[in-house]
Amino acid sequence: MTWWVIVLEALAFAAVFTAIVFLAYSGDKKYSAAGVHNYPQDIQEEYFKTHERMDVSAKSKKVIVTKSFGILVFTGILLVCALIAGAKTFWQGFLLAFGLMVWIGAYDTFFLDWVLFANLRMFRLEGTEHMDKAYHQKWFHLKGMLFPGIVFALIPAAAVGLQISVIR
Repeated sequence: MTWWVIVLEALAFAAVFTAIVFLAYSGDKKYSAAGVHNYPQDIQEEYFKTHERMDVSAKSKKVIVTKSFGILVFTGILLVCALIAGAKTFWQGFLLAFGLMVWIGAYDTFFLDWVLFANLRMFRLEGTEHMDKAYHQKWFHLKGMLFPGIVFALIPAAAVGLQISVIR
């Protein structure tokens, strides 16, 4: 596997991920259970003071369906990356996919969440626009990346490793 191919894939993955995030938070989609689920608790509570309460727990059907769809999409993207990078074994596919998932988790946390989410009005839920401090909660996003984010990363990484071992 070539390192510069992996670097280009990481940059492309970040671009695709950013596009997916912007698409997911366009229009009314951010007001779905899966969208509101990604906001800190105090923002959710303020939002539900003026909007109909819905189940936004990690165990709600809509959140589970959205996260499962995300696993499938990430697995597809990461499989293509592993094939292009030249992964030939389970472990090469697994480690590449896991590394790219950790990269995207860090990118999501440190740039999308800490910079864009915290500062762009397009990500603010109706009725919470005044909550600047709540939108700058770095620990909320960091702990989400560490757990369950790292555990979540194991699923598509294992799926990619398994598919690489079958394909190659």
